[in-house]
Amino acid sequence: MNIYISNLSFNVTDEDLQDYFAEYGEVSSAKVIMDKFTGKSRGFAFVEMPDDEAAKKAIAELDGASVDGRTIGVSVAKPREDRGGNGGGGNRGGGGGFQRRNNNYSNSRY
Repeated sequence: MNIYISNLSFNVTDEDLQDYFAEYGEVSSAKVIMDKFTGKSRGFAFVEMPDDEAAKKAIAELDGASVDGRTIGVSVAKPREDRGGNGGGGNRGGGGGFQRRNNNYSNSRY
């Protein structure tokens, strides 16, 4: 089961998450999401646990827990397309249209 952790302290590491969740069962992976430009934590993470029952117990017991001075949110991770809101591409069609081809403009920047 894939687990989403929100409101993490920027000091929490992958290893810290591994340790927190290992108390409930085997952890396949634990990854704090980092900003690709600054290299700093974005304040959320994903943990994968192969045993769904252990994962459910971890979610129930860790959701609302205080970690490094912050109250974390722990829930089942939802696939990108199910998150709702305005984010996430979808099939919007189109594709720019800035560069014209086969035109009759002799002095065009395009």
